Amino acid sequence: MRFPLSLLCSMTYYLCGRRFFGGGRFPLVLMLEPLHACNLHCSGCGRIREYSDVLSSYLSVDDCIDSVVSCGAPIVSICGGEPLLYSGLLELVERALRLGKHIYLCTNGQLLESKLSEFCLLAASNSRVKRRLYWNVHLDGAAKTHDLIVGKSGAFDIAMNGIKAAKKAGFLVYTNTTLYKQTSVDELVELAVELERVGADGMMLAPGYGYDAVRGERDKKNGESEGDFFLTRSDIGEKFRELRVRLRRFRVTATPVFWDFLCGERSLSCAAWANPTRNIKGWKAPCYLVTDTHYETYEKFINSTDWSKIGYGNDPRCENCMMHCGYEPAAVLYANKISDLIRLTLWQLGIVN
Repeated sequence: MRFPLSLLCSMTYYLCGRRFFGGGRFPLVLMLEPLHACNLHCSGCGRIREYSDVLSSYLSVDDCIDSVVSCGAPIVSICGGEPLLYSGLLELVERALRLGKHIYLCTNGQLLESKLSEFCLLAASNSRVKRRLYWNVHLDGAAKTHDLIVGKSGAFDIAMNGIKAAKKAGFLVYTNTTLYKQTSVDELVELAVELERVGADGMMLAPGYGYDAVRGERDKKNGESEGDFFLTRSDIGEKFRELRVRLRRFRVTATPVFWDFLCGERSLSCAAWANPTRNIKGWKAPCYLVTDTHYETYEKFINSTDWSKIGYGNDPRCENCMMHCGYEPAAVLYANKISDLIRLTLWQLGIVN
């Protein structure tokens, strides 16, 4: 199976309940950022720049859990920053699991191997840990490219050692790779082969998008224009059409409808409201990447944001965005055709890509 059966059952039950009894806009994944501090300085990351004034701040575990409860999403993606730097992480994970949540723990992998024993101890006392906690390790290509983008020699090898250690310990491990104009399809195939060799459970691919927090900073740092680095909408379609063929046999986590969208073969409306972000400053609006304001509560965030004004064709900042935070939930929520549901089922079973 593409994802664990427990996650599939939880999401199916949740979606049916919200669609038939709840209606309106509802969350699928809470992007929870308890801190923005990080031990790397990646070229495509805007957090350490956008939130430079609060890098020493963090949310309390109680604040994090209050956000998990008020949002109600079945999946919590703990990100940042680097969450393995967060002192309350183990307590946060344990309490979120106690609430029945599935957790994606996003990390750059630099501390994964050294911190793993703590999670093994947690797993020994809580059977849900290895069924509902999924490591999500960020790898921006094979070793040379990844080390260049994150600004640290040897970072790729450290992350891979963490992945191997986590798999040996019996954890589920996925990876997340951002593609840029210079990203080679051959290199991504090489990365997929390596991840398959070490037993990674899935590989997520995201098209690099020049949102406000990373524009200008890269130009200043590298003497390149934004057009030299980030993908346009047409670039994304061209690159992902080739990737869809070359990576067909690998465990890429993009759903079939989302693949269609990335390849330029299908239109989707942005559903950023389904992936709300909670961080130190509040509920980030309108989306994970673009910031207009921060709301004090989830209710204000969902009810006060004008969702008709975001997404392709509505906001010039969104013209080249095809990111999973807005469009992967749309691929799930708007896939109402019988043929789409059949494809999704066969994809989940690993029969088709």
